[in-house]
Amino acid sequence: MKPSLRVLLLGNGESLPADFLKELAQQADLIIATDGGADKALAKGVSPHAIIGDLDSVSPSLKNNLPNARWIHVPRQDNTDLEKALDWLCAQGYTQCTLCGFTGGRMDFSLGNILSLYPYISKMKLTVCGPGWQLLPVLQKITVPCLPKKRVSLLPYKTCRGVYTTGLKYPLAAETLSWKRAGRSLSNQTTGVRFSVSLTSGLLWVYVEN
Repeated sequence: MKPSLRVLLLGNGESLPADFLKELAQQADLIIATDGGADKALAKGVSPHAIIGDLDSVSPSLKNNLPNARWIHVPRQDNTDLEKALDWLCAQGYTQCTLCGFTGGRMDFSLGNILSLYPYISKMKLTVCGPGWQLLPVLQKITVPCLPKKRVSLLPYKTCRGVYTTGLKYPLAAETLSWKRAGRSLSNQTTGVRFSVSLTSGLLWVYVEN
């Protein structure tokens, strides 16, 4: 197991600001790009330690530009490069992963990537992020550092029971949130420098701006 190592996983989705990627890279112990995400990372000044996927969308010159990188070829076509990367990380014993570049652009890819994270949530601590926001899964309880007066939305993946929050403008106590009425728990607001969300059953996504 490698619980103390922080993994940054970079996708081939939206183009991200160089300063944002470099800040994430400085906080990571291991940087992995999925397929063509390596080209996008390198263009912004971030060099992945490894590239994983079916490798059908990397540029021909990438190996010359990343001579020390590890190449992990997974040829199967019945799953995405994101799933290939997370399967590999779980098999290697990694337990913390920040993901960026997996949203934006095509809506079907964005939704598909978020939905495909479900099998990994119980195996790893996952954070999906972009410039100015984070998306965090909650199975039991989470406490999140934040800035005051920032938007927070609670997005139930399935029916969530016994939902409690602290540190938010509109607190919840023993609430039930349903994916059928996901709009009722959007656009809350932080009141201080941290907030918490807990539930007794279900899966909740917490979106927070920073």
